Amino acid sequence: MSTRKLFGTDGVRGTANTEPMTAETAMRLGMAAGHSFTRGKHRHTVVIGKDTRLSGYMLEPALTAGFISMGMDVVLLGPLPTPAVALLTRSMRADLGVMISASHNPFEDNGIKLFGPDGYKLSDEAESTIERLMEEGLANVRVAPDRLGRARRLDDAIGRYIEYTKSTFPRGLRLDGLKIVVDCANGAAYKVAPTVLWELGAEVVPVGVSPDGFNINRNCGSLSTEVMRSQVVAHGADIGIALDGDADRVVLCDERGRLIDGDQVMALIAKLWKNTGALKGGGVVATVMSNLGLERFLEGEGLALHRTSVGDRYVLEKMRKDGYNLGGEQSGHIIMSDHTTTGDGLVAALQVLASLIGADRPASELLRLFEPMPQTLKNVRVPAEKSATVLDEASVKAAIAEAEKALVGRGRLLIRKSGTEPLIRVMAEGDNEAFIDPLVDSIIHAIQKAAA
Repeated sequence: MSTRKLFGTDGVRGTANTEPMTAETAMRLGMAAGHSFTRGKHRHTVVIGKDTRLSGYMLEPALTAGFISMGMDVVLLGPLPTPAVALLTRSMRADLGVMISASHNPFEDNGIKLFGPDGYKLSDEAESTIERLMEEGLANVRVAPDRLGRARRLDDAIGRYIEYTKSTFPRGLRLDGLKIVVDCANGAAYKVAPTVLWELGAEVVPVGVSPDGFNINRNCGSLSTEVMRSQVVAHGADIGIALDGDADRVVLCDERGRLIDGDQVMALIAKLWKNTGALKGGGVVATVMSNLGLERFLEGEGLALHRTSVGDRYVLEKMRKDGYNLGGEQSGHIIMSDHTTTGDGLVAALQVLASLIGADRPASELLRLFEPMPQTLKNVRVPAEKSATVLDEASVKAAIAEAEKALVGRGRLLIRKSGTEPLIRVMAEGDNEAFIDPLVDSIIHAIQKAAA
């Protein structure tokens, strides 16, 4: 695998208006990506979507200038979910798709995700090629003045995505009679998600639909579900849906306000699709973060769980390689390759809602298919200059070895560096929280001391 410095596990990400999330770097990235994906003699096109962050107004024109200087026409989609950008890249026969978003991060951050003409995120190798072009210089690859690209806005981008999303809902079913709270995180789905649910017949209680450039993911969305859960209880809703800032992940809650995470969603969809013959590959692809409870549930259904490294791109690579059509992450990235080329929170939510139609039982009985094994995940922030070496410190290695020894036959331990933030994540899974919490704390303490 090629080494990448600029790209992480999900595109380029950082604090807005500081490297690498500056206008200058965004323009150079647009130039390099545009040059890399200019193939053949046809008129080349890139589609660009964004979420609702203030810094999108800076990065969008910078990327546009870069692509135009390489002779690419630019189609601006405006605020739209990441999966919509992937969809429109493919359906419009564009050569490249770009989403400007830092997903679940606070408004101060932003990011750039790239999609190839097939609607899939770029491979590590393609990203490495773009980085190399940026490093080697782009002065000699700009096109002549008469070959510059043009920019235009696609007025019906939202409508196209709404209609496609509705088409993924099982034919003949409606959401009539369901009351749904949907939290759009003041992000990219603030228009499309309530509209889709309402047009399918639901009574909709919208939350997080007033973006101001600063409030994306602030006390709302899939990482801050208190408002969604309280609104479900207050309104007597049947279910709650919480999306993140770019709507490629989803978590839900039942009518009691209890959370339903990505593992439970994958379990439900796997069972539904198995029973209808729609599940391919005889199993599900998930990451090392998914709970052992999911693995045991699937085994009971005669299905396998195949684990990958953390990151929906690695889940998708495994799915495409071995012929699975369902995969995802505990965090709520759910990939259904029959419908989408990337995680789509709204499409996943619709599959869950389909199971409630006509059922005599509430969401609390239908949607919790297994009892998860206690799992503790904690993050420790480390200085950037220490992040590459801190896990190699002898004191940290000793703390990890001691925890692993204690977990033999009783659980598992996972330690990894975040691909999007200067964090090290420590996760333990075991018989009970009282047993695993001190193990995680001991490792966190060792990391903090070594990084000081």
